[in-house]
Amino acid sequence: MTSSVEPDPVPTAPSAPSAAPAQAPSAARRRVLYAGVAGLAALGGAGYAWWKYQPHAMEPGAEQALWGLEFDRPEGGSLTMQSLSGKPLLLNFWATWCPPCVEELPMLNAFYREHQARGWQVLGLAIDQPSAVRKFLTRIPLEFPVGMAGLGGTDLSRSLGNLTGGLPFTVVLGANGRVLHRKMGQITADDLQQWARLG
Repeated sequence: MTSSVEPDPVPTAPSAPSAAPAQAPSAARRRVLYAGVAGLAALGGAGYAWWKYQPHAMEPGAEQALWGLEFDRPEGGSLTMQSLSGKPLLLNFWATWCPPCVEELPMLNAFYREHQARGWQVLGLAIDQPSAVRKFLTRIPLEFPVGMAGLGGTDLSRSLGNLTGGLPFTVVLGANGRVLHRKMGQITADDLQQWARLG
């Protein structure tokens, strides 16, 4: 009777210790990182928005060129900028399809009504179709004059520092014809109070 002897197992080389898995950042650390990235993105966005809505440098000669312009009126006839010289002027670029423009028009109308006796003038330059403006003015009549600037009005506003061509855009001019202030975006009652003191 033969007994079978099992062979000794062949020794194997000890395996190298496996590298410890990389530690994932803790949940708290991830939240801090995400918050930091989000904060930087928000600051970048806010910075761009601030830049976008700041009036920029006017083109050379833009003020002088403005006073040589003439605009058709929606009700017929024309209006020359020269006829408005010598008194302070609030010049507002707007359109019927622009909700902030439409919202601020009653404020501009009230400003004109209250300050025209002190020499203030308001001119709305519509960057729009004449038919749309006429229809709009039958619903919401304005006491101050409106000129039809059309697509050329965008170029005019850019020459005055509105690089993005956004609406509304308001320019305050002194009695000497020089630009005193410009604002991108919807005006406020505080804006109008401050501007009234400039005239």
